[in-house]
Amino acid sequence: MEGLLGKKLGMTQIYSDEGRVIPVTVIKAGPCLVVQRRESQNNGSHAVQLGLVEDRAPKHVTKPMLGHFEKAGVAPMRRLEEFTVEPETEWKAGDQVKASVFAEDEYVDVVATSKGKGFQGVMKRHGHSGGRATHGSMFHRAPGSVGQASYPSRVFPGVKMPGRMGGKRVTVKNLKVVKVDEERNLLYLRGSVPGPRNGYLSIRRAKKG
Repeated sequence: MEGLLGKKLGMTQIYSDEGRVIPVTVIKAGPCLVVQRRESQNNGSHAVQLGLVEDRAPKHVTKPMLGHFEKAGVAPMRRLEEFTVEPETEWKAGDQVKASVFAEDEYVDVVATSKGKGFQGVMKRHGHSGGRATHGSMFHRAPGSVGQASYPSRVFPGVKMPGRMGGKRVTVKNLKVVKVDEERNLLYLRGSVPGPRNGYLSIRRAKKG
């Protein structure tokens, strides 16, 4: 199994055997249920569609999705995502996937939606240093020159300017699995992951670890 779905619970710190402090992010990884297995005859890819099991069932489920879940014999779920599997594995609809698919000292990639920070200026959004902070400079947090006047008389695409910040799909690569709590389906990953608390995320085995 390539990975599974989860929720970010927050950050804490644990101690290694040598007494070093390790900052970790605690993730409720699963349990997930296999909703559908997909076989592609064109490129030979094998994948399963996983759904995240939560405490509360979704209130509103469309009729097509309700039939999709009934065909698999599972309860409706909010989050669905596809993960690749090896062709010789026998994952089928209704099987349960837990945090035990990962092992300690393994490296994973985490995909999530970053925190939305609204409309921000160039200093916060792009890290510009800004102008002089002295009295009378009249140039403190402005973006500065963004183009030329007579030629080409326009602003080129891609110029760093103020705008909406955050709220994008972000992938953090090569996070080390420090600890796996199989009983409570918890993963302790070294470092931080995108998104707020209780935010949904996808944990996948590192491709370039």
